[in-house]
Amino acid sequence: MVPGGHRDPVNGRIHQINLSEGGVPKRPVDSAVVNTRGVVGDLQTDTVHHGHPEQALCIWSLEVIEALQAEGHPIAPGYAGENITVAGLDWNRVLPGTTLLFGEAVVAPVTFPATPCSKNAAWFLQRDFRRMSHDRHPGWSRMYASVVTGGTIQVGDSVRLLQ
Repeated sequence: MVPGGHRDPVNGRIHQINLSEGGVPKRPVDSAVVNTRGVVGDLQTDTVHHGHPEQALCIWSLEVIEALQAEGHPIAPGYAGENITVAGLDWNRVLPGTTLLFGEAVVAPVTFPATPCSKNAAWFLQRDFRRMSHDRHPGWSRMYASVVTGGTIQVGDSVRLLQ
C-alpha cells in the first residue's frame, strides 16, 4: 500500500526545508528563499543530472519516509536530497501536471518523479536505493517541480495542491 492516501487530499504543510552545498544528506533550515532556479543556497555537484529548471525543487512526503523507516530503512527527511519535505498531503495525488502552492506565494508545477541515485544507497536496506523508484514502486518516489512564482517559505507553512 502506498502511504499518504488517508491524508487530506489537497492540504498539508512544510515539515522540513533542506539544502546542501552539494550531495546528500541535505541539512534542515527554518526558512528559505525559492526562485525559478530552486532553493537559494542549495547547490548540486552533478549539474548533468540535477539543477535544470524542471528540477528546481525536489519534494517528498514525510509519510512515505516514515513508511520506509517502518520497513527498517535508515532514512530521514533530507537524506534523499529533497528540498522540501511535506506532511499531511495525500502524496498519491502529487503527480506530474498538478501544481503545489507553498505558503502564500511559491507556485510549483510538478514535472516528473525523481530518478533514484546510488548516492542514496546508504539510506536503504541492502543499499537498495531503487526502493524509491517510481517505476518499481509508484507513489513512493520524490517528485521534481519547476517554479513559476518564487518567494520565501518556512517550516510550518501550508502546502496546497491546486490542480
